[in-house]
Amino acid sequence: MAKAPHSTDVTEAEREGREGREGTDTAVDARRPPAPVAPRASRGFPSAVSRTGRVGGLDGLRTLAVALVIVHHVEPEALPGGAVAVDVFFTISGFVITRLLLAEYVRRGGISLPSFYRRRWLRLVPAMLAVCAVCAVLGTTTSLWGFAGSLEAAGLSAAFLTNVVRAMESGPYSDLTAPLAHTWSLGVEEQFYFLWPLALIFLLRRFRARTVLLGTAALCVLPLLWRCVLWNPDAAHRIYNGTDTRADQLLAGALVAVALARLRADDPRLALLRTWTGRLAWPALGLLALVAWQVPVTEDLGRWTAGYYTIGFLVVAVLSATLVAALELRPETALSRLLALGPLAWVGRNLSYGVYLWHYPVVRLLASLGVQEGRLAATVVLTLLMALLSYYVIERPFLRRAHRAKAPRPTPVPATATT
Repeated sequence: MAKAPHSTDVTEAEREGREGREGTDTAVDARRPPAPVAPRASRGFPSAVSRTGRVGGLDGLRTLAVALVIVHHVEPEALPGGAVAVDVFFTISGFVITRLLLAEYVRRGGISLPSFYRRRWLRLVPAMLAVCAVCAVLGTTTSLWGFAGSLEAAGLSAAFLTNVVRAMESGPYSDLTAPLAHTWSLGVEEQFYFLWPLALIFLLRRFRARTVLLGTAALCVLPLLWRCVLWNPDAAHRIYNGTDTRADQLLAGALVAVALARLRADDPRLALLRTWTGRLAWPALGLLALVAWQVPVTEDLGRWTAGYYTIGFLVVAVLSATLVAALELRPETALSRLLALGPLAWVGRNLSYGVYLWHYPVVRLLASLGVQEGRLAATVVLTLLMALLSYYVIERPFLRRAHRAKAPRPTPVPATATT
């Protein structure tokens, strides 16, 4: 069986808590008190508005995942399963995007798709285009083997189609996307960002809030069934790169967001959820770390690979969702406080998208130059420098434009369908 991609997604759509007027950029243990929402005005999601602040633990988790990604790409034998970080970030993305969409729905009576897509574009595309441009220039003006074919790869990446091309390759991956192969996961996320708001709006308009929750849970199961139908060793790339086959990992985060928005602060079910996620957070993190350390996710291991590429993706999504819920609900625990430490949270909040974008081109640059000694340290330093440059020169100015964007008035959702 051909190998699946050795890359992971640290996409910062999940940082949208700062990006629009839906969210607030506050620490997890110092959130701004939300304005009270009348029961009827809550539209069936009484906690949606209160759950839009930043979660410091999630920011720190992003930093931890970034470190795993870099080590995995530079020293794959040290972390053969480091690609599992992509699963975690898919779940974080689904969680944050959905809670912001629900908060907008409660505040404004609807969701403005043009405004949402515009903020997504401002957040993701300018920095992506900068990376594509640099790789294309290196590919056309130098003899560095790591950037051969960068022009074509840049076009696919800019269109968020890298995952589609890789999914269609049944044998060994071609060089068509190689210089920017890591952007496959950005393609998955962007396609999810396009489709999921449409599906969520449909559910919100047609059904009561409880049915929205049940519908989201049902959607989480469909990719598992689809993977079981598709599975054979030659379909590994199709399953690994497909948005339809990885959607449950994003929807698991969405399900957490919907569930928490449904429960009032005094709901005994929320207290039960808080207790159990707190108890299971360390075991969930430990199992994910074990996968990263011991399981070569992208290798052919026979029956193990068949199990991982079918039910395994959903199991990892459940572990990731448990961790996300625990960090959201239990900011006072040792794990939450550890991950919310200032430097960890700052890097995750501000640099992780840039680190994701630049680390793989840096790895290929150093490999093309024949750097062996100190390659991991050099990769970390150069990647952080490029991520800082990306953040202050490109990402931050465009984020300010996203802040200033005035969302069009959304079409109200009939109250009869949402109470």
